[in-house]
Amino acid sequence: MSHNTFGHLFRVTTWGESHGPAIGCVVDGCPPGLPISAAEIQAELDRRRPGQSRYTTQRREPDEVRILSGVFEDDETGGLVTTGTPIALQIDNVDQRSKDYSEIRDRYRPGHADYTYDAKYGLRDYRGGGRSSARETAMRVAAGAIARKLLPGVSIRGALVSIGEIDIDRAAWDWDVVEKNPFFCPDPQTAERWATYLDGIRKAGSSVGAVVEVVAEGVPVGLGAPVYGKLDQDLAAAMMSINAVKGVEIGAGFEAARLRGEENADAMRAGPDGRPVFLSNRAGGILGGISTGQPIVVRFAVKPTSSLLVPVQGITRRGENVDIVTKGRHDPCVGIRAVPVGEAMLAIVLADHYLRHRAQTGSESTSRT
Repeated sequence: MSHNTFGHLFRVTTWGESHGPAIGCVVDGCPPGLPISAAEIQAELDRRRPGQSRYTTQRREPDEVRILSGVFEDDETGGLVTTGTPIALQIDNVDQRSKDYSEIRDRYRPGHADYTYDAKYGLRDYRGGGRSSARETAMRVAAGAIARKLLPGVSIRGALVSIGEIDIDRAAWDWDVVEKNPFFCPDPQTAERWATYLDGIRKAGSSVGAVVEVVAEGVPVGLGAPVYGKLDQDLAAAMMSINAVKGVEIGAGFEAARLRGEENADAMRAGPDGRPVFLSNRAGGILGGISTGQPIVVRFAVKPTSSLLVPVQGITRRGENVDIVTKGRHDPCVGIRAVPVGEAMLAIVLADHYLRHRAQTGSESTSRT
């Protein structure tokens, strides 16, 4: 199985299975001299860690990260800095319950990758999905923590903007409350509604989808390149690579198709220093595949968790019709824990494009920024 690596100059390769002894990643291309610590990486992992509320899987994984290579103690500060060599990270799996999946060993669960993995490779790891499990995304978050170190002055934040049929009130958006509720919700009143809503979904043994929005502020002008190196192109690929994601939009996204040209165009005026000031941001901070200096805004839709406690029609490997119930510990809304993952993928893409821009132009930003 190839295609376990993402990126060009800043490259992330993940390895491991959901119910294997460990998962890990190798970050290649990180410049030397960047201060880094396991604690900084751990802080991001703790935001994604399962079992933190009744609205996520109750698998108890501490997700304790170890840095195996690529760092050295700085003589002046005594802290760790990157050496420029591959950075290897590892997280041990400590709470696998493979027996929970024994009944579906020879069954194809609807909505999962069981059938396609089996059809392509002739075998599949039925214990939690193996490489197709969302467990793999922990290493993306770890790699994203390193990517952020390449982006001084850039703020990357994410929030859940809808669960099922309930959207947030954007007029009530408050970044300060995102980390104060179990949903990464920027609207405290909607967070309360989601709690009641998901309690009913969870008790019914069902699941719902969600929409995640990630925003990067402070991005310099000039990241990205035509024609096949567009920043939004790579962002779309990054978000679509996340488990259960079925749709991505940049800026106004699909809503742009409903607007007239003059409504959709981000009008400009000259600022006091002669630089352009945009009067709106329907382009999501990217024009022609190149960053404009405005906030980069990406949203992605996460489908409902496919592991259900209610019977769903499926088949066995032998072609027999069966009703399938997936036992075990599953998220009633997997989109909740996708917020830190989306932030990490945004950071990884920006770090990669930052290095690509510097390699192509010889500078960290354009002369007009």
